[in-house]
Amino acid sequence: MNTNRPRHRLCPWWMACLFDNPLRRLVHSPRKLFGDYLFPGMTAFDIGCGMGFFSIGMAKIVGEQGRVLAVDLQPRMLAVLNRRAESAGVKHIIDTRQCTEKRLGIPSGADFVLLFWSMHEIPDTEALATEIRDALKPGGFCYVAEPAFHVSKTALETQIAALSRAGLNQVTRPRVTFSRAVLLQRQKAG
Repeated sequence: MNTNRPRHRLCPWWMACLFDNPLRRLVHSPRKLFGDYLFPGMTAFDIGCGMGFFSIGMAKIVGEQGRVLAVDLQPRMLAVLNRRAESAGVKHIIDTRQCTEKRLGIPSGADFVLLFWSMHEIPDTEALATEIRDALKPGGFCYVAEPAFHVSKTALETQIAALSRAGLNQVTRPRVTFSRAVLLQRQKAG
């Protein structure tokens, strides 16, 4: 991925505290948002996981037989996520991984990939889209939600176009509070 972007585009770890709090469950319930696409035993990736609000929620959905890979660039975010996952009793379901500015470094085998308020921070959308496609199993879902107050409709359409070029097909446009969102799916084999 291109690293010619200024660091100020990256959400600082301390700012995540403003929107990663217990009140958020009222508007962004992981079970309500993802419950139609994410089930017990699945493998989910949380790209730009921050302090783990959705990683922990997804771990509770996939349960003991499932896995969640939480990926972030900032080690402080991952450290907080690990502590919170331990407190929530789901640390054994969540693996954390620090990515680089050039690559996510995610494996294949995901049933569900989430980019919640994070895709706009990744400068090389085309490379990201290819990594996401390669990570998803055939038939797997990619759920993208961007903050409506920060990411324009045009910017989201550009992201969707990159994901489509990589081989993901739009399924629906979920309604997500304070967000612009899209659900895409990797074409099934055969």
